[in-house]
Amino acid sequence: MAWKTSGITKLEDTLTKELVVGGTGQAADTDQFPRVLNGVLGTKFKVVTGYPGGNDVTLAMERGEVKGRCGWSWSSVISTHKRWIEDGSIIVLVQLSLHKHPDLPKVPLVMDFAKTDDQRQIFKLIFARQVMGRPYLAPPGIPKDRVEALRQAFDATMKDPEFLADAEKAQLEVNPVTGAAVEALVKETLATPKPLADKAAGFIRH
Repeated sequence: MAWKTSGITKLEDTLTKELVVGGTGQAADTDQFPRVLNGVLGTKFKVVTGYPGGNDVTLAMERGEVKGRCGWSWSSVISTHKRWIEDGSIIVLVQLSLHKHPDLPKVPLVMDFAKTDDQRQIFKLIFARQVMGRPYLAPPGIPKDRVEALRQAFDATMKDPEFLADAEKAQLEVNPVTGAAVEALVKETLATPKPLADKAAGFIRH
């Protein structure tokens, strides 16, 4: 996200212009994602880290301390700062995930900017967790029939009318991913060649 006074209106602008974004710590998406973009694409994000939380970063944007925020979930934006989207206070530059959100069909996906297979693999490794969101885990060695029962119960809950009604009242986005799909994605990311994983880790640290 770029603030309206940043002079940045699309991700390509950050290839030649610096965009100062607020961060909440080395392990946070706010810090890691812009550094990965810098490393892979050559963007010019400058991370000002140390803010206690995401709300502090958004307040910093209002105050003019920083000009953007990276790694801000769309559901959080809509539930807390929908007005900023409607009045143009913030501009969505790119979707940092593996698939586009239905609300943002015209906003480019980060995967679209990858020019090589290595770049695509690094992006998939880093941004796969956006697809998984908040996964549920079971202990190792659990019988297959129990796994299937838990997955069916989860899928049924995600379609339950009362659950969906409560989520809508709370302005919470429900975008479930099946257990099988999460399992396949985890296996794929774990198969990332070590040199590429090390390269991605290096981007995050710098």
